[in-house]
Amino acid sequence: MLDETLSYALITLMKRHRNQLAAALVPLGLHVGQEMLLNQLWREDGLTQSELIARLGVEPPTVTKTLQRLERAGFVRRSPDPGRPRLIRVHLTEAGRALRDPVERIWHELDEDLQRDLDATERDVLSRLIRARPACPRPDR
Repeated sequence: MLDETLSYALITLMKRHRNQLAAALVPLGLHVGQEMLLNQLWREDGLTQSELIARLGVEPPTVTKTLQRLERAGFVRRSPDPGRPRLIRVHLTEAGRALRDPVERIWHELDEDLQRDLDATERDVLSRLIRARPACPRPDR
């Protein structure tokens, strides 16, 4: 049965984890996934939409919709590149910058909760195994 596989257990665990994350982000005015885009801007403000798409590994419409929502909420603004006016850059607003600490705190708390029953060795092994696993290619259809 499917529910006896490791994949099923992992997916179930991550769905529960994602739901906890979503609930924790609501008071900040964020939807789950938006913090991933913001994280890229916290690393390097002023990225283009194409750079965000490449870094996040998602489809262009996903980034477009996320940016629209973040812009309406006042967390980012888009503006032309001064040297190349046809190129649009995405910048954090003060409100967007202010989200970094609370979002990181939420992620660290949920990460601790996720690993609560693991000792240091188990945490290290799990982390190495997951990070060493290559992304699965999309099946051709």
